[in-house]
Amino acid sequence: MKILKVQTLRGPNYWSIRRHKVILMRLDLEDLAETPSHLIPGFYEGLVELLPSLVEHYCSPGCRGGFLARVREGTMMGHIIEHVALELQELTGMLVGFGRTRETAEPGVYQVAIEYIHERAGRYAARAAVRICQTLVETGRYPKDELEQDLQDLRNIAAECALGPSTETLVKEAESRNIPWMELGARSMIQLGFGVHQKRIQATLSNQTGILGVELASDKEGTKQMLRSAGVPVPRGTVVNYLDELEDAIADVGGYPIVIKPLNGNHGRGITINITAWEQAEAAYDAAKEVSRSVIVERFYHGCDHRVLVVNGKVVAVAERIPAHVVGNGRSTIQELIDETNRDPRRGNGHDNVLTKIELDRTSWELLEQKGHTLETVLPEGEICYLRATANLSTGGVAIDRTDDIHPENIWLAQRVVKIIGLDIAGIDVVTEDISKPLREMDGVIVEVNAAPGFRMHVSPSEGIPRNVAEPVIDMLFPQHTNGRVPIIAITGTNGKTTTTRLIAHLFKQTNQVVGYTTTDGTYIGDYLVEPGDNTGPQSAQLILQDPTVEVAVLESARGGILRSGLAFNACDVGVVLNVAADHLGLGDINSIEEMARVKSVVAEAALPKGYVVLNADDPLVSAMASRVTAQIAYFSMNPQNELIRSHTQRGGLAAVYENGYLSILKGDWTLRIEQAINVPLTLGGRAPFMIANALAASLAAFAQGVRIEDIRAALMTFQASTKQTPGRMNLFSLGEFHVLIDYAHNPHSYQALGGFVQNWQEGERIGVIGAPGDRRDEDFVQLGKLSADLFNRIIIKEDDDNRGRDRGNTAALIAQGLSETKPDARFETILDETTAIQAALDSATPGSLVVILPESVTRAIKLIEARNAVQVMTPVNPASTQENQLRSQLVSPSREAIPTP
Repeated sequence: MKILKVQTLRGPNYWSIRRHKVILMRLDLEDLAETPSHLIPGFYEGLVELLPSLVEHYCSPGCRGGFLARVREGTMMGHIIEHVALELQELTGMLVGFGRTRETAEPGVYQVAIEYIHERAGRYAARAAVRICQTLVETGRYPKDELEQDLQDLRNIAAECALGPSTETLVKEAESRNIPWMELGARSMIQLGFGVHQKRIQATLSNQTGILGVELASDKEGTKQMLRSAGVPVPRGTVVNYLDELEDAIADVGGYPIVIKPLNGNHGRGITINITAWEQAEAAYDAAKEVSRSVIVERFYHGCDHRVLVVNGKVVAVAERIPAHVVGNGRSTIQELIDETNRDPRRGNGHDNVLTKIELDRTSWELLEQKGHTLETVLPEGEICYLRATANLSTGGVAIDRTDDIHPENIWLAQRVVKIIGLDIAGIDVVTEDISKPLREMDGVIVEVNAAPGFRMHVSPSEGIPRNVAEPVIDMLFPQHTNGRVPIIAITGTNGKTTTTRLIAHLFKQTNQVVGYTTTDGTYIGDYLVEPGDNTGPQSAQLILQDPTVEVAVLESARGGILRSGLAFNACDVGVVLNVAADHLGLGDINSIEEMARVKSVVAEAALPKGYVVLNADDPLVSAMASRVTAQIAYFSMNPQNELIRSHTQRGGLAAVYENGYLSILKGDWTLRIEQAINVPLTLGGRAPFMIANALAASLAAFAQGVRIEDIRAALMTFQASTKQTPGRMNLFSLGEFHVLIDYAHNPHSYQALGGFVQNWQEGERIGVIGAPGDRRDEDFVQLGKLSADLFNRIIIKEDDDNRGRDRGNTAALIAQGLSETKPDARFETILDETTAIQAALDSATPGSLVVILPESVTRAIKLIEARNAVQVMTPVNPASTQENQLRSQLVSPSREAIPTP
């Protein structure tokens, strides 16, 4: 077997709308292409012996053991690899359940889709599954030690990729409120929400956390000075920088017992407590110096260690922290007790689990020595042996919830302390014998104030009630249960996407909001180009959604990006599907127009239930998508008599139609006329039906999102098919004696749409400079030739600079074939170089003619035209008044009522 390609999908996708994390593997079964599993000797037995837990995979017929029954009876290897890849992840704690396997049009080649939790782990599991199955085919067995290594590798990857426990807690709370989130590329930051409403977190720091508060909390001595001056009980202490200062410092704080800790440190690193002798103090000083240049010497206070968590000025949780320890049973050595404790399934490495495994360090040996113990000592029944001086969970400590026990005065004090330091989220370390009594009565002290406090001890205490401490953080960041979203309008279709995207962006600009939008010619925010290029995939969409100035996102979502990576967002407010036609067939294992419709449907199905999908009622493939969406439906049509429009509006539904020459919104029995098509510059005086359809879709999307009719009208009247607003989309130029039209039509459907305008040109020749991208099917090029024979009087066939794998001249020959089959006497010539072909057409154009250029490079074509002092036509062209009147008389509404001439 051979892996041909592995892709990672990260949003709603062709394989699943609900499961956004999918690994897609293109797999060639090679010699196994026609060999089902039951014909492979020993394969079933070897698989069951290696992975007996596969019995839990139901598969069809939907019962326990269903999958293994399929393997025993005979199924293809792609299907088996799907299940093995899922099971490898399940065995390492990554709970996944979704998979799909489909054979492609290429015999023996399969698409295998598997769900993942962590991208790297999913890709590893996919490749490991192929390796395991290949070995089972060849030998009948896969070594158990190699399987264990695969599983350990997956565990390691999962640990490396996992969010920290505090971050994960916050992310899960955000997900529960439908707040979108994404990992940013710097400093382990997470973005919650989109655009202008986004918030950022780094562990438990937020973008609202003040830098002054963080800096002060990091300066332990400065914190104590601030609190002491405010009358808050804090330990007596001082700072030293050199060993020869240590003896005087000990005397200054009142002598032993003392605590020595680094000035700048966290997670208990470098801290030694309850020091009672000079030798201990020297060793503690050296340990602290390894963490910080300056060292704090403090009076040691007896009592229990407590962490008080304050969020947004309120105490939300309290935990008593107990250092790592073991309890004697009269039989086991200390080492055996440690091993037994570490076997607790709740304990893991670092922050992987609820608790952390106990590991010994310098302070552990000192504590044992103080008690006269070694690791071989057998402790009496019930005796506690502490193995760490500090009570951090990260060093093996345990936590007991004390939220309900804290005294009201201590709550008041903690909340006051956080305001003094200036933090929105803080963990206050308190030492007191009894947290249920005021500190002043117990000689308790506040030891430290921590920025970015850990949440694990509160969310998963060893004893007591788990506290949802993420809830008040999310409440603070997103008050009144807002979800941090900005309106997302996603547009897809075969043709018209870029024009419609730009028009929708222009519509929303009328509302004085900052609009970010992506198109085939660039990514824009407001009036400015951020990044040029064909930016219709998820990476460009993420750029918009991550920008903190964007208030509305309008995202062109092309086929390629959906198939490669899925959508960049988990849901949109409005999904627009313009049309589905035969283009890009044969690419990405999409071989039929019905399959292409399924790709485009991803945008519609991703619309929120309270949002809208805008569907073309004149396109059966598009209108059929209504059965798969959960959002509200709005249709647009060039025909107000369309039966689907009629039945939909009779039920109170929303629609947009071209009626009596007007672009109108229909809502139930109401008709809201926006403007006459002849007054909308984009439609070229109403002569470009496909532009009218684009305008209907855009207007409907904006109206569904709350844009006023007056703003829609103003936008339509000021949006033109110009090189500035819609480069390469119906850009019409006058060169004095003749006109030039530049359009990026490149497939049969767009040629047909363009024909609605071109065939109305009555004066002079219609000259076409035509071609298409080389990655289309042979029959597509022949079809373009056939369509061109009816559109143009004279034709120049050219090719793109990049033929996308085809031999030079091949696409031109196929187009020529279509021309000759349709019109044997067709006038055409082949000039492969695009620039030369354009120049030839312009040089040979006759008075009154229309030269239509369908270029690979829109920018280059526009420059060639402008070099001839061309003047762009921004209003309906009028070569002759008779022609104008004739054209207007042909413009009839679907209801057959003539459009009034203004």
